[in-house]
Amino acid sequence: MFAQLATLLENEKPGAAVVNLSVGDPRGSVPGFVTEALQTHAHQFGEYPPINGTAEWRQAAAGWIGRRFGVALDAETQVLPLNGTREGLFLAPFTVVPESKAGARPVILLPNPFYQCYAAAILAAGAEPVFVATGGDFLPDYGGLSKAVLERTVAAYICSPSNPEGAAADEAYWRNLFALADRYGFTVFADECYADIYFDRKPMGALSARAAQSGGVIRLLTFHSLSKRSCLPGLRSGIVAGDANMLATFRQFRNYAAPQVPMPIMAASAAAWNDEEHVIANRATYAARFAAARDVLGNRMRMPDGGFFLWLDVGDGEAAALRLWREAGIRTLPGAYMGRETEAGKARSNPGFSYLRVALVSDLSTIRTALARMGEILSANP
Repeated sequence: MFAQLATLLENEKPGAAVVNLSVGDPRGSVPGFVTEALQTHAHQFGEYPPINGTAEWRQAAAGWIGRRFGVALDAETQVLPLNGTREGLFLAPFTVVPESKAGARPVILLPNPFYQCYAAAILAAGAEPVFVATGGDFLPDYGGLSKAVLERTVAAYICSPSNPEGAAADEAYWRNLFALADRYGFTVFADECYADIYFDRKPMGALSARAAQSGGVIRLLTFHSLSKRSCLPGLRSGIVAGDANMLATFRQFRNYAAPQVPMPIMAASAAAWNDEEHVIANRATYAARFAAARDVLGNRMRMPDGGFFLWLDVGDGEAAALRLWREAGIRTLPGAYMGRETEAGKARSNPGFSYLRVALVSDLSTIRTALARMGEILSANP
């Protein structure tokens, strides 16, 4: 999607000093306990790290999951460290895709629009991606698919709060999805890296819903990230948690793929998972940014359930992105670049066609100024 954006803008001059609101690159001060942990454990860069993380990291990860989702996981068998959530989301299909299912090529479901990693992972693992357009609630209705497709399904990606729309699945949505997974025997890959960025209401988690429904977490892998929760994208640290049998396979696969997380990174990560004060402060920062956006854009914006993106309906996202660049040097992402056409050759059938994704990760002053200019340009160019 960023390659598409670069192509769109490459021959166009920005109309002012560039303000990049296209990339979800969280910015904030690095907590002191993170740098302290890195310094204290720096000597361990000279050691190979264990695939399943240190005991300290496992306890911190399971402890945070218990506090956040009210689900007690076994720290020895139900959590694994990741080099950022993307690594886990990409590798997960390789652990569940058989040569065939129901006598045909296996299927993995994904929302449309979607985080681009999903589609790449599905294709790399040899499965067929089935794009399911999000509806009025901005969540995919997997239950509306044909029995023939569902019988071939081995996994389904779901992002909550979603990227790009910021929609959070409620308990009823999760229950329906897990009932479908149980009926057709597929795994749910729950991308919940924005779970700790919310406003009025804490989003229901996949682990919470699954445990309440079945008493366990079978057929579920859930992914979490310090990039978003703690504004530490450069740490490249995340969690995959859930079904113990599936994680045993995941662990075995990673023993070959070898994406270990260095022990100083795990020490810093454990400190971050154990601390909530910096997360509360980060949430307050995002709340202030969205309040500023509401002040500037008014009814033009829809308040998301979580995450840090505005998903603005501007009629034609690509045309609006081009105008904003030409007239104000503001870099935004056309929503169509995160989606796929549902009818070949019909651009407007892309569920993201009319939208812009705007990342509210800059400082408050920059956001206020950029959004005010955006509002002027979009109002003058309906």
